[in-house]
Amino acid sequence: METIKEFKLELNGRELSVQIRNLAEKANGEALVRYGDTLILATCVMANSESEETSFFPLSVNYEEKYYAAGKIRGPRYIKREGRPSDEAVINSRLIDRAIRPRFPKNLYREVQVITTCLAWDGENDPDIIGLIASSIALSISNIPWSGPVSAVRIGKNNNELILNPTYEQKENSGLDLVLTAVKENGSLLINMIECGADEIQEETILEGLKFGKKYLEEIINFQNEIIKNAGKEKTKIESFKDLKLEKELKKWLGNKLEKAFYQAPASHEKNELEVLKKDFSDFIEKNFPEPKQIRFAVDFFEKEIEKILHENVLKNGTRPDGRGLDQIRELEAEVALIPRSHGSALFCRGQTKALSILTLGAPADQQILEGMEIVGKKRFMHHYNFPPYSSGEIKPIRGPGR
Repeated sequence: METIKEFKLELNGRELSVQIRNLAEKANGEALVRYGDTLILATCVMANSESEETSFFPLSVNYEEKYYAAGKIRGPRYIKREGRPSDEAVINSRLIDRAIRPRFPKNLYREVQVITTCLAWDGENDPDIIGLIASSIALSISNIPWSGPVSAVRIGKNNNELILNPTYEQKENSGLDLVLTAVKENGSLLINMIECGADEIQEETILEGLKFGKKYLEEIINFQNEIIKNAGKEKTKIESFKDLKLEKELKKWLGNKLEKAFYQAPASHEKNELEVLKKDFSDFIEKNFPEPKQIRFAVDFFEKEIEKILHENVLKNGTRPDGRGLDQIRELEAEVALIPRSHGSALFCRGQTKALSILTLGAPADQQILEGMEIVGKKRFMHHYNFPPYSSGEIKPIRGPGR
């Protein structure tokens, strides 16, 4: 018979309930989390071995919303099922990703996938915060190396009163939508992500929200630690590859080339100098140290040396790679009406970063019809963001917009 472990915590007069019940037996970790009648299943799986070709941590985070969660039948006329993720689902995936990604060890090269599925939605409690907590619990009790747990809350404000995890109705009348996530290190609570939307409020209100949320963030972490104590698995140990001889060879080859590429080249050529050095460095590694572990070690070493040089020059000499002092901002420029026949256009430049914005004004019938788990309605303002490969001087295939 199935063993169910259940844990409960009261938050703002509502119960946060967690069940560990092996719904996904093949997963490394899973958690079923309920807040009100919104129910989330979070799972995490780690590959059994490292990918030899990978020199980075291959993590994928997916938030899945199902129409049945809201008792709806949606989709186009002939295919009544979910299609590509909605904008809301993509945003929720990114929210979870940003909070959990920094807590993985840097020497982990096994593929990890976290899937958070909304099984029920009550129309009151937003599933994104619950999904983040569920993902944290699933990772924390799994054998996947991860230094959690991470807690999360949303703060709203109505009638000058701060609200914890406001309902949708409360959010409509709130001038503040503040999302906080936090971790605990050495007994201290550390905020590791802030996301905020607000109606031109004062900075003091944000600080007030931070102070208000800390108490609940700590409660949720302590709650998760209780779950880990009762249902957690022993973490898989990832061995760190260390080769002192290789490190010595890399230092010898690099010498002061890296610092020259950063600080002795003109700003317009700086990237080219660094790219040339990276290419020469890669050729040197492939020729002399071709093993996958050695290549990964070399890539990490190169990145650490960049950080070291940047930090030393900024802290000791007060200089940055482009020659600016610590009290100087990049040059700002703006220009309007670049594009003929559009209803509006503007170019904004900050240093070498440029954003071209183009506006089209449509008729009332041009509204987009929205059909999702959380929302059904129309949208009359659409903001499309594009980052083509030439923006960073790269050559890549152009496909649909990524998340």
